[in-house]
Amino acid sequence: MRLLDQLGIAYEVRSYEVEETDLSAESVARKIGLPEEQVFKTLLTRGDTAGLCFAVIPANTELDLKALARARGDRKIDTVPLKDLQPLTGYIRGGVTALAARKDYPVVLDELAQLFDTISVSPGQRGLQILLSPLDYIQATGAQLAPVSRFK
Repeated sequence: MRLLDQLGIAYEVRSYEVEETDLSAESVARKIGLPEEQVFKTLLTRGDTAGLCFAVIPANTELDLKALARARGDRKIDTVPLKDLQPLTGYIRGGVTALAARKDYPVVLDELAQLFDTISVSPGQRGLQILLSPLDYIQATGAQLAPVSRFK
């Protein structure tokens, strides 16, 4: 949130009760009162050429690994195993963020974000979500827009 303040970006913070048994983005959407397609989850991936990157996709979709590989210039890409998430990012599942992330990995934001005036993303802490415009998110993270999700 300090980064957003420094950049003069308007945002809203919403809090929710964390349930260890259900950390899904769909659950977060219900708790903060937004449609699933407006709540974006941040996944860490590793490509065979371009290396690590954050993929940010709507809660009601799954990551299209082939599309992400094409967008990143990789032949193959996969999500990073959960056990490697905290050592690589400093964040735990349910609290991963690309906003002022502890590691400056490239960010790919699914192009569906452009359909909304406001999207919701994690600020790096379970139990909180930040609502901001997709354009402001792109400005703050340097994200590349690409079609990297598919409906479940």
